[in-house]
Amino acid sequence: MIARALLLATALLASCATHALAQTRNEIVAAPALRANVQVSGDLVRIGDIVDNAGGAAQIAIYRAPDLGTTGSLPVAQVLNTLRTHHVIGVDTRDLREISVTRLARTLESKDIELQVARALERRNGLGDAANLSMTFDRDPGDVRLEASFTGAMQAAIVRYDNRNGRFDVTFEIANENGAAPTKLRFTGTAVETVEAAVLARNVERNEVIKSSDVVVERRPKAEVGADAASRDRVVGMQARRQLRAGQALRTADLAKPDLVQRDQNVTLIYETTGLYLTMRGKALENGTEGDAVNVMNLQSKRTVSGTVIGRGQVAITGVPSRPAQTSDAAASLAAPGAAPVAVATVNSHVAPKAE
Repeated sequence: MIARALLLATALLASCATHALAQTRNEIVAAPALRANVQVSGDLVRIGDIVDNAGGAAQIAIYRAPDLGTTGSLPVAQVLNTLRTHHVIGVDTRDLREISVTRLARTLESKDIELQVARALERRNGLGDAANLSMTFDRDPGDVRLEASFTGAMQAAIVRYDNRNGRFDVTFEIANENGAAPTKLRFTGTAVETVEAAVLARNVERNEVIKSSDVVVERRPKAEVGADAASRDRVVGMQARRQLRAGQALRTADLAKPDLVQRDQNVTLIYETTGLYLTMRGKALENGTEGDAVNVMNLQSKRTVSGTVIGRGQVAITGVPSRPAQTSDAAASLAAPGAAPVAVATVNSHVAPKAE
């Protein structure tokens, strides 16, 4: 019995010693210790934010957080003094000299804000697509920082636009994931619809042909250019109908096909009908582009004839006769009496009978 009692007592002592050792180890593991880097989402820094295993003091606020999206530092000596005032002692400093505190935030970049405003105004009161809107804000929105808990999308709550003066007034709401009231962002300014336009890089004289180097592409207000803004592809190679100045956005009405025939230019008169192709030398009496009707003087007969410009320096005589006799008369009218045409080709349409 005595031996059994001694064994039981020994077992109890061993159990108590083990429990005490485990408790001591837990207390060592659970000792408060400073954190080197801290992130907070609110405007206050609490003991539990900067101290591991702070226990019941974890929710005590001791500092104000830095501005949204910024990082500040706390000297460890100052932190320890503050902790002592709240009866938090024996904190392991981990040989730190300062603690870095970052306040989390959601950042809305200015380009994203501008895009959201443009989408809110898209096709409103006569405006076009968002991609074609140029906006000027009354105050530069810059990058807007919000509490990290405002995770919702920018929802347009109020949208106003006056097409008489281009003024807009847009208010957005952004929801809070914690159930708090949504935050509101208001932006005002002017919005103008723009289009891509071909703009002259230099002055261009009337009837001058526009080259690729003469044109740059810029976005201009639609009201300035009008509905017939000319694209770069349609401008190059065209001829100016009037004098144009550098910096001017070109319209379709400003341009024409280049003249293929110039006044006083030597041209080739061409007459063609069934069985006959005739060319003569002539002198243009006016300018003309492809498809234009111009008057030309036959240099041999000294007669003025009317024709259609069909190529560079080429004019086709109009009014093709319908009868062979008239064809001969028309061809003769091109040549001076006794003069031979430059080139005449005739085709015999008679077909010999098939040999049997």
